[in-house]
This record gives sequence, C-alpha cells and structure tokens, in this order.
Amino acid sequence: MNTKRNILLIYTGGTIGMIKDSETGALQNFNFDELLKYIPELNLLECNIASHSFLEPIDSSNMNPDFWVEIGIIIEDNYDTYDGFVVLHGSDTMSYTASALSFMLENLTKPVIFTGSQLPIGDLRTDAKENLITSIQIASLYRNNKPVITEVGLYFEYKLYRANRTTKVNAEHFEAFDSLNYPPLIISGVKLSINFPVLLKPNWNKKFVVHKILESNILLVKMFPGINKEIINHIFSYPNLKGLVLETYGSGNLTNEKWFLKAIKKITNKNIPVINVTQCFGGGVDMSIYNTNKEYRTIGIISGKDITTEAAIAKLMFMLGQNISAKGFKTKFETSLRGEMK
Repeated sequence: MNTKRNILLIYTGGTIGMIKDSETGALQNFNFDELLKYIPELNLLECNIASHSFLEPIDSSNMNPDFWVEIGIIIEDNYDTYDGFVVLHGSDTMSYTASALSFMLENLTKPVIFTGSQLPIGDLRTDAKENLITSIQIASLYRNNKPVITEVGLYFEYKLYRANRTTKVNAEHFEAFDSLNYPPLIISGVKLSINFPVLLKPNWNKKFVVHKILESNILLVKMFPGINKEIINHIFSYPNLKGLVLETYGSGNLTNEKWFLKAIKKITNKNIPVINVTQCFGGGVDMSIYNTNKEYRTIGIISGKDITTEAAIAKLMFMLGQNISAKGFKTKFETSLRGEMK
C-alpha cells in the first residue's frame, strides 16, 4: 500500500498564480485555497496538498534576499511536517531564487521544486497546469521510503533541472529555461524518466540547516567592447563593496588594458573576492588558455568554472554571509558545494 505524501505549495507570486478578471480581462491573484477549483486534476494525485502564500504575492522582478530568507523560514518551520515542497515563483528571477535556496538549505534530504508558468493558470493554453501537477508528482516521488529528489530543482516544460544550473533563456516560449552545462534530472513523457546517476546524493545523518545571512553589497559587471574607465573606477570605488562578479568573454577572457587591471587589483588588494564567469550559456571559464589573462591569474581572481551567473551571485552572497576567511575564500568558491559547478 502506497503512503500518501504530504506536499506543501509555497506561493510567492508570479504568473502561475493569476487568473483573468471576467469583467476587465486584467490579471489578478487568486486564492490558493481554491486551487482545486482551477485544477481539479490535483484530486487524482496520490498525495495530500496544503498551501502557504506570501501575505502579499510579489512580482518576481521585485524579488530580493529578504524574500529568499522568508521562503527558507517557511521550509524550515514545516520541514518535519511535509515530505516535499513546491515553490511557485515568477519565471523572470526564478533561477536566482532557486539557486540561492540551494545554498541556504544545507543538508537537504527532501525535494524542493521551483516552478511557474508563462501563461496564467486560468488561460485556455496555460502551461501552469502541467508544470504544477508534475512538480507535485516529482515532490511526491519516494523509493524505499526515501525521496528520489533531495535537492533544489526547477521544473519547467517537461524537464526537471538542478536549480543552480539553470538560466532563463526565452521570454515567450514555454521552454523558458535551460541547463546547458548539466543534464536534466528528470524528463516527463509518458513516464517520468529519472536520470539517477546525476542526482545529488544527500548525507542522511547530517542535520538540516537553513542559512539566513546573505550579503547583498555585491556588484555584477558585464564586459563589453568600449567599457569606460571613468565609469568603472566610479562604481568600483563604492565603499561598502563586498564582492564582484565579472561576466567575461568566452572562456573567461578580460581586457588586458592597464587601467582595467589596475582597477581589479585595487579591489583584490582589499581582499574583496572577484569572480570570473562566462557570458556564454554553455561552457565555462579557463583562464589558462589566453595570455591576456596571465596577470589576472596572479592577483587572485576566482574562477567560476562552468557556474551560471545566477548561481555565482547566489553563492557569493551566501559565502560572504558565512564569514569565510579571505585566505580560504577562493578555494571554497572554486569547490562545488551543491552541485553548481564541476
């Protein structure tokens, strides 16, 4: 006899939780207590579903680390009561939030699945129903009385990805997300096809911990031809800067103009970590390929390897909140903590 799993839906906001007003046609949030009214198919799932909504659902463009902590606390408070969690979130910043939660939730031994939609749940052609139903099914997957997924995942358009490997790649198509440097964990077809070898393996003996301190005084700079010396020197002079992520060309290439090297060296001399990530969706950073990077290697720039920009930002905020020594920061950042890099 199958045990009915208890799943908690956490609604933060976003298109998936909206319906069209019958009179005005405008989108509005609906009461998640009435979820079965809009998706009666949920009655067919072999699990018990409860929901928890933010007091005020937010647009994902307004997402910030305070909300990440709020999600973490909801999961922490309900961790022993539920077998899995599904977080409903706007798609625009979902990869950022899901990546952050992957670092904040240490020693996770239950599924935390992020999902959303491109069209509202009440729309005739909505992708919300399939995304939500399958996310709940995945959160309910257990084998030998243990969950199949024990990490933070992101499910969209028939694929479950490791959340901290994802990037939103399309604003219009239902296939809104991709993970070019890591294969899908599950592909949904006639059956759920689980790629067991690539799943994150938990340590069942360690205590679950939710980290709530994140440092957001960081900066993201994307390299481009013609980047301006005066502007760079101005923004790099911000007195409370705690970390810098550089989105660089190709395999991690940076201009070797002396003024830029000097600006970066000024930051690293203050023991402020500088992370090198590629602008490309696929592949990663290898600073040994081109001679232009020779001097940057000597001043301690940290290689982001094949990490996404979203995960790099989340990991940097997380690690800066852990009071890690400047000496050990580079080694730890270049080490995979939650399967976010090679």
